[in-house]
Amino acid sequence: MGNLEFKKELHDYAQWRKQLASSIEMYREWRRRYGMSDVHSTDILLNILSGLENDRITLAFAAEFSRGKTELINALFFAETGIRLLPSSPGRTTMCPTEIYYDKKEGAYIRVLDIKTRLEDVSLIEYKQKPESWKQISLEGKTPLEMQEAFKQLIAVKTVPVEVADKLGLWNAKEAAEQGLSNAIEVEIPCWRHALISFPHPLLQEGLAILDTPGLNALGTEPELTLSMLPSAQAIIFVLAADTGVTKSDLTMWKNHICSARNNKQGLAVVMNKIDSMWDDLAGEVGYENAIKKQISTSASILKLNKDLIFPVSAKQALLAKVKSNPPLLERSRLSGLEQYLSDDILKQRRKILMSSILKDIGFLINESSNLTDSKLTNATQQLEEFQKIDFENKDMTGKLMSETRDRQKAYTLNVENFQASRRVFTVQAKILIKSFSKETVDAIIQETKNDISKSMTTYGMKKSISKLFNDLRDLLQDSIDITNETLRLIQAIHKKFHDEYGFKKIEPKLFSIKQYQRELEAVFDEGEAFRSSTKTTMTEQSVVVSQLYSTLIAKARNILKQAYKDALTWSNGVLMPLMHQIKDHKKQIESRLHMLKKINESKGSVSENIAHLRSELEPLKQQRKELAFIIKEMQVESFSDLSEE
Repeated sequence: MGNLEFKKELHDYAQWRKQLASSIEMYREWRRRYGMSDVHSTDILLNILSGLENDRITLAFAAEFSRGKTELINALFFAETGIRLLPSSPGRTTMCPTEIYYDKKEGAYIRVLDIKTRLEDVSLIEYKQKPESWKQISLEGKTPLEMQEAFKQLIAVKTVPVEVADKLGLWNAKEAAEQGLSNAIEVEIPCWRHALISFPHPLLQEGLAILDTPGLNALGTEPELTLSMLPSAQAIIFVLAADTGVTKSDLTMWKNHICSARNNKQGLAVVMNKIDSMWDDLAGEVGYENAIKKQISTSASILKLNKDLIFPVSAKQALLAKVKSNPPLLERSRLSGLEQYLSDDILKQRRKILMSSILKDIGFLINESSNLTDSKLTNATQQLEEFQKIDFENKDMTGKLMSETRDRQKAYTLNVENFQASRRVFTVQAKILIKSFSKETVDAIIQETKNDISKSMTTYGMKKSISKLFNDLRDLLQDSIDITNETLRLIQAIHKKFHDEYGFKKIEPKLFSIKQYQRELEAVFDEGEAFRSSTKTTMTEQSVVVSQLYSTLIAKARNILKQAYKDALTWSNGVLMPLMHQIKDHKKQIESRLHMLKKINESKGSVSENIAHLRSELEPLKQQRKELAFIIKEMQVESFSDLSEE
C-alpha cells in the first residue's frame, strides 16, 4: 500500500542525479588527464557536483486553518509509520511554518525558532546559518510514537498581553473588532516562529523536502515565506475544504500569496480535501459524484484554474486506508490522482529544469573540450598527410620547411605577447566591473537605507527609503553596462584575431549580461509592493511586519547583487580559458613540427620511422575523443549526442 508510483519516480530521479554526478566527475578527471584542467573549470564542475549532492525536491503545502493540510501530508508521505506522525487533530494544527527534510550531516532533529526573533532585524535565511539561535530536540533513535510526541512542539502556543502580540505583528485591531475581541487583554500566539525537522525517512533521504505553511496569518506576517520560500518550491499544493469550497480567506490567500509565487501557475495544484464530508446516503453514489464535480467546477471558476489541476481527496480516508492496508478505501480516497500528478508533472519537470541549469554552466566547457579535441586530431592528421607527400630526400626543401616553421614560431610568439598585453587590459576592465558588484559597494548602499528605515518606522517612511535603495541599486547596475560592453568588445576582438590569423576553432566567447540582474531586481521591488499593498487586513500599520518585509527585500536584493558579483568573477576568470588552451596547443603543434623536421634533416631515424611515429600519435587523440563522446553520452545530454565516437 502507498504512493508506489511517486516513490518509484523519486527513486529514479535520485538515481539519475547520481548517474549525472558520476559522469560529471568522469569529465572532471578527463580534463585533468588531458591537460585541460584549470582553476576556473574545476570550480564550475565542483559547484555543479555540490548542487547535485544537495538538490532537493521541495513541495510546499499551503492552506487556511482546518483544511486538513497536515493530514494530507501524513497520508501522502508518512502513512507507513502506522500513526498520524505530524499533529493534525481538530483544533490542534501546525502553528508555525515547518520545513521537513533529511540533513545527512547533522542527522535527526527538530529545531524551533523563538517567536520573539520577529523583533530582530535578521532574516530566516540568516538564522538558518546560526544553529545556536534555535532550540534543538534530538530525534536520533526515536520510534514513530516518540517522534509523534516530539512533533507536538509544532503546535505549542502561549498567552501574552495584547501589547506584546501587537509588537510581534500577531495582533490586528480590525480583525479583533470583527471577532468581538477588541477589549481583549491577553491573546494566544504561537511559541515558535519557524521549525526545521530532519529525520531519515526514505523519501526524505532521496531528496524530498516539505514546506508546511499554516494559514493566511502566517503568510501575511512572514514576507520571507511568500517572497522567497514559496517561489523556490518545485510545486505548491493549495488545500481547500470540499464542504466549504473557496471561502473569502481562501481567496485572499490564493490571490495575494499563492498566485504571486506562481505567476504562470506552473507547478501549482489545488487539493479539494474532505470529500468524504459530502457523502449523502439519500443521494447515493451518483449524487456524491455530481456534488464533487460541481464543487470542482465552481472552485476552478473562482480560482481561474484548469479543472484538471484540482484534485478531490479525502486525506483522512487515505491515511486510514494506508495504515490499515485497505485498498478499496484507498481508492475511495482518490489520493492516487494527486500522487500521479506529483510523479508525472513535478518530478519530470524538476529533472528538466535541473538539466537545463547544469547545461548552462557546463555546456560551454563541453563545447570547448569537443572543439579542442577535434582541432588537435584534425591538425595531427593534416600534418601526417603533409609529411607523407614531402620529398625529404631533398635537403633544400627540408631546410626551407624548417625556416618557414621557425618564422611561424617567431610570429606566433609575438602575437602571444600581444595577447598577453590585451589580457592585461581585460584584467583591469574586469576588476572595475567586479568591484561595482562587490559586497563593500552594495553594503554601503544598503546600510544607508537601513539607517533611514531605523529613523522612520512608519509605512510611508520605510516605503520611501526602500524606493531610494532600489533606485541606487538600479544606478549601480546601469553604470556597469558601459564597462561590460567595452570588456565584451575587447574579448571578441582577441578571439577574432586568433581565428582569422591562425584558423583557431571559432568559439563564441561566453557573454556576460547585466539584464537578468536588472529584471530580477525590478521583480523583487514589484513583489514587495504587491505584498505591502495587498495585505492590509493582516498588517495595516504594523511596523514589525513592514520591517520584516523590507528586511526580506533587502536580503533578496543583496543576494541578486552577490550573484552578479560571483557570476562576473567566474566569467572574467574563465572567458579567455578556451582561447588560452588553443594557444597552448598551437604552440605544441609548431614545436612538434619543428622537432620532427629537425630529426629528419639531421638523419636521426628514417623518414618512414618518423611517419610511423606521427601515425601512432593519432591513436591517443582518437582515444581522447572517444572517451569524451562516452562521457557526454553518459550525461544524457541530447545537445551533444551527435558527437562521433570514431
